Amino acid sequence: MKTLQQVEPREPISSAPFIIKQPGSYYLTTNLTVSGGDAITITTNDVTLDLNGFTIRSTANPASGTGILLSGRLRNITIQNGFIRGGVTNNGRGFFSGPGFAYGIRDEEGASVGVAQNVRVSGVSVTSCRYGIWLTDLTDTLVENCMVRTIEEEGIWAKVIRGCVASDCGGVAIKGRQVSDSRGQSVGSAVYANGIHAGTAVNCYGQSSSAHGLTALVAQNCYGSSNSRSGLDAGAAQNCYGESTSGTGLFADTALNCYGVSYSGTGLFARNALNCYGESTSGPRALLATNAAFCVGYRPGGRAIEATIANGCWALAGTNLITYKYNMP
Repeated sequence: MKTLQQVEPREPISSAPFIIKQPGSYYLTTNLTVSGGDAITITTNDVTLDLNGFTIRSTANPASGTGILLSGRLRNITIQNGFIRGGVTNNGRGFFSGPGFAYGIRDEEGASVGVAQNVRVSGVSVTSCRYGIWLTDLTDTLVENCMVRTIEEEGIWAKVIRGCVASDCGGVAIKGRQVSDSRGQSVGSAVYANGIHAGTAVNCYGQSSSAHGLTALVAQNCYGSSNSRSGLDAGAAQNCYGESTSGTGLFADTALNCYGVSYSGTGLFARNALNCYGESTSGPRALLATNAAFCVGYRPGGRAIEATIANGCWALAGTNLITYKYNMP
Protein backbone atom coordinates (compact mmCIF):
# COMPACT_ATOMS: atom_id res chain seq x y z
CA MET A 1 0.00 0.00 0.00
CA LYS A 2 1.20 3.52 -0.84
CA THR A 3 1.07 6.30 1.67
CA LEU A 4 -0.90 9.48 0.97
CA GLN A 5 2.39 11.34 0.47
CA GLN A 6 3.40 8.79 -2.16
CA VAL A 7 0.06 9.08 -3.95
CA GLU A 8 0.02 12.86 -3.80
CA PRO A 9 3.59 14.09 -3.14
CA ARG A 10 2.47 17.68 -2.70
CA GLU A 11 1.62 19.90 0.24
CA PRO A 12 -1.96 21.22 0.45
CA ILE A 13 -2.86 24.85 1.15
CA SER A 14 -6.32 25.36 2.60
CA SER A 15 -6.10 28.77 4.29
CA ALA A 16 -4.46 32.18 3.88
CA PRO A 17 -2.26 33.97 4.64
CA PHE A 18 0.20 31.17 3.97
CA ILE A 19 4.02 31.24 3.78
CA ILE A 20 5.92 28.65 1.72
CA LYS A 21 9.24 28.17 3.53
CA GLN A 22 10.38 24.80 2.21
CA PRO A 23 11.16 23.70 -1.39
CA GLY A 24 8.59 21.42 -2.92
CA SER A 25 5.23 21.24 -4.66
CA TYR A 26 2.13 22.90 -3.21
CA TYR A 27 -1.50 23.04 -4.28
CA LEU A 28 -4.71 24.78 -3.25
CA THR A 29 -7.57 22.68 -1.95
CA THR A 30 -10.15 25.50 -1.88
CA ASN A 31 -10.76 29.15 -2.69
CA LEU A 32 -8.85 31.56 -0.43
CA THR A 33 -9.88 35.02 0.74
CA VAL A 34 -7.91 37.60 2.73
CA SER A 35 -9.08 40.93 4.12
CA GLY A 36 -5.66 42.56 3.78
CA GLY A 37 -1.96 41.88 3.22
CA ASP A 38 -0.46 39.08 1.13
CA ALA A 39 -2.30 35.83 0.54
CA ILE A 40 0.59 33.47 -0.31
CA THR A 41 4.27 34.33 0.19
CA ILE A 42 7.09 32.23 -1.26
CA THR A 43 10.39 32.65 0.59
CA THR A 44 12.40 29.69 -0.73
CA ASN A 45 13.76 28.35 -4.02
CA ASP A 46 12.52 25.36 -6.04
CA VAL A 47 8.78 25.73 -5.55
CA THR A 48 5.85 24.74 -7.74
CA LEU A 49 2.53 26.25 -6.73
CA ASP A 50 -0.58 24.85 -8.40
CA LEU A 51 -3.69 26.93 -7.80
CA ASN A 52 -5.61 23.85 -8.92
CA GLY A 53 -8.35 25.90 -10.58
CA PHE A 54 -9.19 27.79 -7.39
CA THR A 55 -9.34 31.53 -6.76
CA ILE A 56 -7.36 33.77 -4.41
CA ARG A 57 -9.33 36.90 -3.44
CA SER A 58 -8.84 40.04 -1.37
CA THR A 59 -11.38 42.41 0.12
CA ALA A 60 -8.80 44.98 1.30
CA ASN A 61 -10.04 48.55 0.82
CA PRO A 62 -8.20 50.40 -0.57
CA ALA A 63 -6.44 47.76 -2.65
CA SER A 64 -3.26 46.49 -0.95
CA GLY A 65 -1.10 43.42 -0.58
CA THR A 66 -0.25 40.75 -3.13
CA GLY A 67 -1.99 37.59 -4.20
CA ILE A 68 1.26 35.64 -4.60
CA LEU A 69 4.48 37.33 -3.44
CA LEU A 70 8.00 36.19 -4.29
CA SER A 71 10.09 37.37 -1.36
CA GLY A 72 13.87 37.29 -1.49
CA ARG A 73 16.40 36.32 -4.14
CA LEU A 74 14.49 33.31 -5.39
CA ARG A 75 15.21 30.74 -8.09
CA ASN A 76 13.16 28.10 -9.90
CA ILE A 77 9.57 29.10 -9.19
CA THR A 78 6.48 27.89 -11.08
CA ILE A 79 2.97 29.26 -10.51
CA GLN A 80 0.11 27.83 -12.51
CA ASN A 81 -3.55 27.07 -13.14
CA GLY A 82 -5.90 29.39 -11.27
CA PHE A 83 -7.34 32.80 -10.56
CA ILE A 84 -6.45 35.90 -8.57
CA ARG A 85 -9.19 38.48 -8.13
CA GLY A 86 -9.79 41.80 -6.47
CA GLY A 87 -12.55 44.40 -6.69
CA VAL A 88 -10.87 47.23 -8.61
CA THR A 89 -13.09 48.67 -11.34
CA ASN A 90 -12.60 51.01 -14.27
CA ASN A 91 -14.89 53.96 -13.62
CA GLY A 92 -14.52 55.25 -17.16
CA ARG A 93 -11.76 56.76 -19.30
CA GLY A 94 -9.01 55.02 -17.36
CA PHE A 95 -9.93 56.04 -13.79
CA PHE A 96 -9.71 53.02 -11.50
CA SER A 97 -10.68 52.48 -7.87
CA GLY A 98 -11.93 49.82 -5.49
CA PRO A 99 -10.82 47.05 -3.12
CA GLY A 100 -8.65 44.00 -3.66
CA PHE A 101 -4.98 43.29 -4.23
CA ALA A 102 -2.41 45.89 -5.17
CA TYR A 103 -0.57 43.16 -7.10
CA GLY A 104 -1.75 39.85 -8.49
CA ILE A 105 1.70 38.23 -8.67
CA ARG A 106 4.84 40.18 -7.77
CA ASP A 107 8.58 39.75 -7.40
CA GLU A 108 9.20 41.80 -4.28
CA GLU A 109 12.58 43.11 -5.46
CA GLY A 110 13.02 42.06 -9.06
CA ALA A 111 10.79 44.61 -10.73
CA SER A 112 13.42 47.28 -10.21
CA VAL A 113 16.71 45.37 -9.95
CA GLY A 114 16.04 41.96 -11.48
CA VAL A 115 16.38 39.47 -8.63
CA ALA A 116 14.15 36.44 -9.26
CA GLN A 117 15.51 33.85 -11.72
CA ASN A 118 13.79 31.06 -13.64
CA VAL A 119 10.25 32.11 -12.79
CA ARG A 120 7.37 30.73 -14.85
CA VAL A 121 3.73 31.75 -14.55
CA SER A 122 1.34 29.68 -16.65
CA GLY A 123 -2.43 29.54 -17.04
CA VAL A 124 -3.20 32.19 -14.42
CA SER A 125 -5.95 34.81 -14.67
CA VAL A 126 -5.60 38.08 -12.72
CA THR A 127 -8.50 40.51 -12.63
CA SER A 128 -9.44 43.75 -10.88
CA CYS A 129 -6.11 44.56 -9.19
CA ARG A 130 -3.83 47.60 -9.31
CA TYR A 131 -1.06 45.61 -11.03
CA GLY A 132 -1.40 42.26 -12.77
CA ILE A 133 1.59 39.91 -13.15
CA TRP A 134 4.56 42.12 -12.25
CA LEU A 135 7.91 40.42 -12.53
CA THR A 136 10.81 41.87 -14.55
CA ASP A 137 12.33 41.69 -18.02
CA LEU A 138 15.88 41.83 -16.60
CA THR A 139 16.10 38.15 -15.62
CA ASP A 140 14.71 34.83 -16.88
CA THR A 141 11.00 35.22 -16.31
CA LEU A 142 8.29 33.64 -18.45
CA VAL A 143 4.55 34.34 -18.51
CA GLU A 144 2.51 32.14 -20.82
CA ASN A 145 -1.17 31.52 -21.54
CA CYS A 146 -2.27 34.03 -18.91
CA MET A 147 -5.01 36.65 -18.89
CA VAL A 148 -5.29 39.90 -16.97
CA ARG A 149 -8.19 42.31 -17.06
CA THR A 150 -9.20 45.58 -15.39
CA ILE A 151 -5.78 46.49 -14.07
CA GLU A 152 -5.12 50.05 -12.88
CA GLU A 153 -1.44 50.10 -13.91
CA GLU A 154 0.75 47.56 -15.78
CA GLY A 155 -0.88 44.35 -16.88
CA ILE A 156 1.94 41.85 -17.54
CA TRP A 157 5.68 42.47 -17.21
CA ALA A 158 8.21 39.70 -17.85
CA LYS A 159 11.16 38.86 -20.07
CA VAL A 160 9.28 36.37 -22.26
CA ILE A 161 5.53 36.62 -22.77
CA ARG A 162 3.59 34.33 -25.07
CA GLY A 163 -0.03 33.49 -25.66
CA CYS A 164 -1.29 36.13 -23.21
CA VAL A 165 -4.13 38.67 -23.16
CA ALA A 166 -4.10 41.88 -21.12
CA SER A 167 -7.09 44.16 -21.51
CA ASP A 168 -8.66 47.19 -19.83
CA CYS A 169 -5.30 48.30 -18.37
CA GLY A 170 -4.49 51.82 -17.19
CA GLY A 171 -0.75 51.57 -17.88
CA VAL A 172 1.27 49.45 -20.30
CA ALA A 173 -0.82 46.35 -20.94
CA ILE A 174 2.07 44.03 -21.91
CA LYS A 175 5.80 44.73 -21.49
CA GLY A 176 8.57 42.26 -22.32
CA ARG A 177 11.75 41.55 -24.22
CA GLN A 178 10.16 38.82 -26.34
CA VAL A 179 6.39 38.93 -26.84
CA SER A 180 4.53 36.56 -29.13
CA ASP A 181 0.95 35.57 -29.93
CA SER A 182 -0.37 38.10 -27.43
CA ARG A 183 -2.87 40.93 -27.23
CA GLY A 184 -2.56 44.07 -25.09
CA GLN A 185 -5.07 46.87 -24.63
CA SER A 186 -4.47 50.05 -22.65
CA VAL A 187 -7.25 52.49 -21.81
CA GLY A 188 -5.12 54.88 -19.73
CA SER A 189 -4.49 58.55 -20.45
CA ALA A 190 -0.70 58.58 -19.94
CA VAL A 191 1.60 58.97 -22.95
CA TYR A 192 3.51 55.83 -21.90
CA ALA A 193 0.43 53.61 -21.71
CA ASN A 194 1.20 51.44 -24.75
CA GLY A 195 -0.85 48.41 -25.61
CA ILE A 196 2.30 46.33 -26.13
CA HIS A 197 5.90 47.44 -25.48
CA ALA A 198 8.44 44.85 -26.63
CA GLY A 199 11.94 44.23 -27.81
CA THR A 200 10.65 41.70 -30.35
CA ALA A 201 6.95 41.29 -31.07
CA VAL A 202 5.64 38.44 -33.24
CA ASN A 203 1.98 37.81 -34.09
CA CYS A 204 0.77 40.43 -31.62
CA TYR A 205 -2.06 42.95 -31.38
CA GLY A 206 -1.65 46.18 -29.43
CA GLN A 207 -4.22 48.89 -28.80
CA SER A 208 -3.97 52.15 -26.84
CA SER A 209 -6.24 55.11 -26.22
CA SER A 210 -3.49 57.70 -25.69
CA ALA A 211 -0.10 56.11 -26.48
CA HIS A 212 1.31 53.77 -29.13
CA GLY A 213 -0.77 50.73 -29.87
CA LEU A 214 2.31 48.55 -30.28
CA THR A 215 5.96 49.56 -30.01
CA ALA A 216 8.93 47.26 -30.61
CA LEU A 217 12.47 47.17 -31.89
CA VAL A 218 11.38 44.40 -34.27
CA ALA A 219 7.76 43.68 -35.14
CA GLN A 220 6.59 40.84 -37.38
CA ASN A 221 3.03 39.99 -38.32
CA CYS A 222 1.71 42.54 -35.83
CA TYR A 223 -1.24 44.94 -35.63
CA GLY A 224 -1.23 48.22 -33.73
CA SER A 225 -3.99 50.75 -33.17
CA SER A 226 -4.04 54.12 -31.38
CA ASN A 227 -6.38 57.06 -31.07
CA SER A 228 -3.75 59.79 -30.82
CA ARG A 229 -0.22 58.41 -31.38
CA SER A 230 1.31 55.82 -33.70
CA GLY A 231 -0.71 52.69 -34.17
CA LEU A 232 2.50 50.70 -34.61
CA ASP A 233 5.99 52.08 -33.88
CA ALA A 234 8.99 49.84 -34.66
CA GLY A 235 12.63 49.90 -35.65
CA ALA A 236 11.94 47.19 -38.22
CA ALA A 237 8.41 46.16 -39.20
CA GLN A 238 7.54 43.26 -41.48
CA ASN A 239 4.04 42.25 -42.56
CA CYS A 240 2.55 44.69 -40.06
CA TYR A 241 -0.55 46.88 -39.98
CA GLY A 242 -0.86 50.14 -38.08
CA GLU A 243 -3.76 52.52 -37.76
CA SER A 244 -4.32 55.76 -35.89
CA THR A 245 -7.06 58.34 -35.62
CA SER A 246 -4.86 61.44 -35.38
CA GLY A 247 -1.27 60.13 -35.20
CA THR A 248 0.83 58.13 -37.65
CA GLY A 249 -0.68 54.82 -38.63
CA LEU A 250 2.63 52.94 -38.89
CA PHE A 251 6.05 54.43 -38.03
CA ALA A 252 9.27 52.48 -38.66
CA ASP A 253 12.88 52.86 -39.60
CA THR A 254 12.43 49.99 -42.08
CA ALA A 255 9.02 48.79 -43.23
CA LEU A 256 8.55 45.71 -45.42
CA ASN A 257 5.16 44.63 -46.72
CA CYS A 258 3.41 46.95 -44.28
CA TYR A 259 0.13 48.87 -44.28
CA GLY A 260 -0.39 52.15 -42.46
CA VAL A 261 -3.58 54.18 -42.26
CA SER A 262 -4.52 57.36 -40.40
CA TYR A 263 -7.56 59.57 -40.43
CA SER A 264 -5.89 62.95 -39.85
CA GLY A 265 -2.18 62.01 -39.64
CA THR A 266 0.34 60.33 -41.93
CA GLY A 267 -0.64 56.81 -42.91
CA LEU A 268 2.85 55.28 -43.10
CA PHE A 269 6.15 56.98 -42.18
CA ALA A 270 9.44 55.12 -42.71
CA ARG A 271 13.04 55.79 -43.60
CA ASN A 272 13.01 52.75 -45.90
CA ALA A 273 9.70 51.43 -47.22
CA LEU A 274 9.40 48.40 -49.51
CA ASN A 275 6.11 47.03 -50.85
CA CYS A 276 4.15 49.22 -48.46
CA TYR A 277 0.77 50.93 -48.56
CA GLY A 278 -0.06 54.23 -46.89
CA GLU A 279 -3.48 55.77 -46.57
CA SER A 280 -4.76 58.99 -45.04
CA THR A 281 -8.19 60.53 -45.12
CA SER A 282 -7.36 64.15 -44.27
CA GLY A 283 -3.76 64.09 -43.03
CA PRO A 284 -0.71 65.76 -44.57
CA ARG A 285 0.25 62.70 -46.60
CA ALA A 286 -0.47 59.02 -47.06
CA LEU A 287 3.10 57.71 -47.22
CA LEU A 288 6.31 59.51 -46.20
CA ALA A 289 9.74 57.90 -46.70
CA THR A 290 13.36 58.65 -47.43
CA ASN A 291 13.58 55.63 -49.74
CA ALA A 292 10.40 54.09 -51.11
CA ALA A 293 10.24 51.13 -53.49
CA PHE A 294 7.12 49.63 -54.99
CA CYS A 295 4.83 51.46 -52.60
CA VAL A 296 1.31 52.80 -52.97
CA GLY A 297 -0.17 55.95 -51.46
CA TYR A 298 -3.83 56.87 -51.13
CA ARG A 299 -4.76 60.42 -50.15
CA PRO A 300 -7.75 61.82 -52.08
CA GLY A 301 -7.21 65.51 -52.80
CA GLY A 302 -3.79 65.60 -51.07
CA ARG A 303 -0.28 64.18 -50.95
CA ALA A 304 -0.14 60.47 -51.73
CA ILE A 305 3.63 59.78 -51.58
CA GLU A 306 6.38 62.08 -50.34
CA ALA A 307 9.92 60.70 -50.66
CA THR A 308 13.52 61.58 -51.39
CA ILE A 309 14.01 58.52 -53.62
CA ALA A 310 11.14 56.49 -55.05
CA ASN A 311 11.26 53.49 -57.36
CA GLY A 312 8.19 51.95 -58.95
CA CYS A 313 5.73 53.72 -56.64
CA TRP A 314 2.17 54.67 -57.44
CA ALA A 315 -0.37 57.23 -56.24
CA LEU A 316 -3.70 55.45 -56.08
CA ALA A 317 -5.29 58.81 -55.23
CA GLY A 318 -3.65 62.21 -54.74
CA THR A 319 -0.31 63.66 -55.91
CA ASN A 320 3.36 62.83 -55.29
CA LEU A 321 6.30 64.92 -54.12
CA ILE A 322 9.49 63.01 -54.96
CA THR A 323 13.03 64.38 -55.36
CA TYR A 324 14.47 61.44 -57.34
CA LYS A 325 12.13 58.98 -58.99
CA TYR A 326 12.70 55.88 -61.07
CA ASN A 327 10.35 53.66 -63.09
CA MET A 328 7.56 56.14 -62.51
CA PRO A 329 5.65 58.51 -64.75
